[in-house]
Amino acid sequence: MHSDVLRWLQAQLGPDVDTTDLTRRYQRLGSARAVALEVLQERIAVLVAEPLKVTVNGVVTIDNSANVAALERRAAHITEADAPDDASPPSHSLLTTVQLFSRPRR
Repeated sequence: MHSDVLRWLQAQLGPDVDTTDLTRRYQRLGSARAVALEVLQERIAVLVAEPLKVTVNGVVTIDNSANVAALERRAAHITEADAPDDASPPSHSLLTTVQLFSRPRR
C-alpha cells in the first residue's frame, strides 16, 4: 500500500487508526474503498450491538443513533467518492485552459 492510499484511508477513518491493521486489510481486500467500508461496518456493528439509547431518568441520557446515522452517511460517501487506487478514471471533469489569439478579419 503506497502513502497516497494510507493518507486517504486516514482522512476517511480518522488519524488514530492502526496503520498495520489497515495494511493487512488492504492486502486481503485489495482496495482502499473496501478497507474503509469494512472498518466503518465494524464500527456500526459495535454501536448496534448495544442499546442505541439508554436513559436514567433525571440523571443521564446516552443516544448513539446519531452516530450510527453519521457512519452510514460516511459509508455512502466513500462508496461514491474517488479512491486513490481506483482503476477507473475519475468521475469529475478536468478543466482545460486554452490561449486564444485574435485573427485578422478579411
